[in-house]
Amino acid sequence: MFGTSGIRGPVGEVVTAELALQVGRAVGAETDRVVVGRDARDSGALLVDSLTAGLRETGTDVIDLGVAATPTVGRAVAWRDADAGIVVTASHNPPEDNGLKLWQPTGQAYGSADRERITERIEADDPDLQPWDRLGTRTAGEERTRHVEALVDAAGGPDALDLSVAVDLGNGAGGVSADALVAAGCDVETLNAQPDGRFPGRPSEPTPENCTALSGLVSGSDYDLGIAHDGDADRMRAVAGDGTFLSGDTLLALFAADAAEAGDSVAVPVDTSLAVEDFLAERDVGVVRTPVGDVFVSEAAAEPGVAFGGEPSGAWIWPDETLCPDGPLAAVRIAALAADRPLSERIDDIPTYPIRRANVECGDKLAVMDGVERRVHDTYDDVETMDGVRVGTDEGWFLVRASGTEPLVRVTAEARDADRAEELLERALELLEASR
Repeated sequence: MFGTSGIRGPVGEVVTAELALQVGRAVGAETDRVVVGRDARDSGALLVDSLTAGLRETGTDVIDLGVAATPTVGRAVAWRDADAGIVVTASHNPPEDNGLKLWQPTGQAYGSADRERITERIEADDPDLQPWDRLGTRTAGEERTRHVEALVDAAGGPDALDLSVAVDLGNGAGGVSADALVAAGCDVETLNAQPDGRFPGRPSEPTPENCTALSGLVSGSDYDLGIAHDGDADRMRAVAGDGTFLSGDTLLALFAADAAEAGDSVAVPVDTSLAVEDFLAERDVGVVRTPVGDVFVSEAAAEPGVAFGGEPSGAWIWPDETLCPDGPLAAVRIAALAADRPLSERIDDIPTYPIRRANVECGDKLAVMDGVERRVHDTYDDVETMDGVRVGTDEGWFLVRASGTEPLVRVTAEARDADRAEELLERALELLEASR
């Protein structure tokens, strides 16, 4: 039922009002107060009604923030002294999808044990329904202003930034970014700023292909920076003043180097570029690898000595602020970096290495992965199996990982030069073929 990013799927098939009611009842059985919010999808209103009905049936009070960015809801759990937060969102998925993601007071998403417990409650189908005089309440809430204030503080205070910024909100719920950048002193122009769950301006995921209008606007005008969010603004991607769309690994390196001091570590998923590790090593900053997924990065970022966590897909976590991926916080942090030194200059300091990828169709991908894991230890010493099989060598690394949604095994290889990258990809493919 739950993936690492909560529940997601097509509305009316995977995600239904009945499911939202069941989730509400299950969470309500162990909470007294819950903050809820949703992204701009039309189906979200119906799902929030069902979700809050389930919560209230079990006696839980609900604070409904309405349409709000996911990080606003994530932060509001602690601000409102609540026991949990639930966002009705499918994040960067297409408009036909929706979902539910659950948050702890720390700002972390529900971990695997929490998700399993909620699943067991739903499957048991024995909700703790309360009588008429013990039902929970539902009150409207507003935490956008408080989120803006926190973001302006992170930017250095009111009027601290003298920048011209284009912000592509992708018709989503991330308007808090534009508000915060204006309050921090930026001249802001917005694209696709009208919340619309059909995502008419561009697909919700802020990829280079989907953000060509933003890149073109920045490169063709006098902007210092471009910002792009997904539908619920937990992700942020950026465009340098010359129109260059920054890769996720580049952003990760910039944010991590700014957040961490010598001796600190940063949390990164297993598929992060070796260039990030090399760039940080020059600053005596280490990396802690995690499985792919912001839930796992957040868990690692909560550990002592970890100053930052990030995923190249666009999820950025500053544990001193919140353990929820906060796209608007990333927006003001990258703006502060750009105000100090143009991003087009900063990215020249970060190495780029060749990456090679391949997808192999496998009918029984799990059995194949078991075979890869058995064989790899016979040849290599630096092996990690937390999420697929990652092998480190003196030349670089390769990762063999089963797709979560398709009958495929994905192979990625990276090295400091192209020939070595090709060799590592071939080694990985040979290992995979021997395991089929």
